[in-house]
Amino acid sequence: MALSWIEAQEKVLAPGSGTPFELVDTEVRGVKMQVFKNSPPNLAFVLQNARNFGDNTFILYEGERYSFAQTMDNVDGLCHVLVNKYGIKKGDRVAVAMRNFPEWIMAFAAIVSVGAINVSFNAWWTEDEMDFALQDCGAKVLIGDQQRIDTAHASCSKMGIKMLCVRPERELGADVDDWSKEVKLGLGPIVADISPDDDCTILYTSGTTGRPKGAVSTHRAVLSSLMAFAARNQVLKLASEEPEKPADPFPPSFILIVPLFHVTGCVPVMLSCFMAGLKLVIMYKWDAGKALPIIEQEKITTFTGVPTQAFDLVNHPDFDKYDTSSLRAVGGGGAPAPASLVAKVAKTVKQGSPQLGYGMTETNAYGPGNTGKFYTDRPTSTGRATWPMKVSVRNPETFEELPAGEWGEVCMFGPMVIRGYWNRPDATAETIVDGWLRTGDGGYIDDEGFLYIKDRIKDMILRGGENIYCVEVEGSIYEHPAVHEVAVFGIPHDRLGEEVGVAIYPKDGQTLTADELWKFLDGNISSFKVPNHVIIMNEPLPRNAAGKFLKTQLRDEVAKGLLTAETR
Repeated sequence: MALSWIEAQEKVLAPGSGTPFELVDTEVRGVKMQVFKNSPPNLAFVLQNARNFGDNTFILYEGERYSFAQTMDNVDGLCHVLVNKYGIKKGDRVAVAMRNFPEWIMAFAAIVSVGAINVSFNAWWTEDEMDFALQDCGAKVLIGDQQRIDTAHASCSKMGIKMLCVRPERELGADVDDWSKEVKLGLGPIVADISPDDDCTILYTSGTTGRPKGAVSTHRAVLSSLMAFAARNQVLKLASEEPEKPADPFPPSFILIVPLFHVTGCVPVMLSCFMAGLKLVIMYKWDAGKALPIIEQEKITTFTGVPTQAFDLVNHPDFDKYDTSSLRAVGGGGAPAPASLVAKVAKTVKQGSPQLGYGMTETNAYGPGNTGKFYTDRPTSTGRATWPMKVSVRNPETFEELPAGEWGEVCMFGPMVIRGYWNRPDATAETIVDGWLRTGDGGYIDDEGFLYIKDRIKDMILRGGENIYCVEVEGSIYEHPAVHEVAVFGIPHDRLGEEVGVAIYPKDGQTLTADELWKFLDGNISSFKVPNHVIIMNEPLPRNAAGKFLKTQLRDEVAKGLLTAETR
């Protein structure tokens, strides 16, 4: 008989339970909270422990295959380069900017092992965006592929940042080192003395003030997320009404279909594989038609991405031609999933179940989750959180906690929350209040503890799992000399969830076309932020009594055909 949600949590997590996930009370940065009693001392310990998985396959990429031992041999070699050639010390920042290559994983493990901070750069950033982030984080080294090294070369030269290029595509200049020549094998490990509350990672999030913010996590925060994901699986088993299943013939494995510079790719996917000794198959670029044969051949069990990718997979015309019986979980997060998609995954992936997680960069991807029958019964809910995370809905103005069923701002609390934003005490104080993370999302919690996200308090677009802050795009468009007023908003899209739309009112006597705008923005902001739908208005944009643009009205008028957008 299934336990209640509270009973299941008490059995797995309660203090004194004696389980691997037992919680204890402590104080983190002056805030009392519960943490995992048996958590590893730091993330470097977990990464270094991976060498104990020996010759077991760890990384597969485009025909390349690396065992855990081979991976860690490369990690050791890079540790020596970082410490002995570049002089990297504990607390230094090392930026990583590349596509999903095996070297991204090796770089992360080496940076963290020597006590430095891994700074993940979005691989689609422009030169200006790279320049800002390099200055903001104070990186001493940039490790990147050819395209990203080229993009940041001038900035690195100006700031005296060392550059290490992976998989170079041509002869490198004297100021850029070649990974294959610098990273020697067989040198043995270098591991720093690291405490749980030392900084570990910086992941940049789109900025509400026009520039991205560097979300800083400690070793404790990242490990707490990993432990919480594992603990939730145990809670779900005890709370599920489904009968006990026989031993699974397929060992757990992941296919990496999201960028490693995103928190989902980095923490619940990559680091879970590091921690548990699991196989990780990397796709160079998402393609459902190429993913299907990989799933069949490698017997992939876990498919974690954004709903767009699950949509692509189960709706691919060749889906039934491949054996996907190894799949046990299809889902992820980053955007709401339509109820129709939840039902289709449940019906199509016969041995698996749909999943959804509501995590953020600021929570190291952990948050309320929904899966299995819980999800199919409540396809519009993002699920329930497990201890040690707490979730509450609060009045956005007074921060007062609201009762079940009332709409407010969703807030999350726990040891997996970031310590703050790099060099941004103002943004940190605004976002984290007494340990509670203000998500900027509006929703409510029902009587059973299920969370429903209904709106956004913050001005943001979710496009295929990418967070796009409207003010950042608006700031770039305002730089065009013909622009007087700009309003950026989301346009509903069946596959991506939303696309970027913009309404523009030109200055008196000025004209502007959609093509001119697209040419102007090309190279100034990342391509995924460039509006797909452009409306050039012949009158000022509608505003409310407070003078704010009525973006909902503009979006509705586009949907009803009252406003015509040029679309690319």
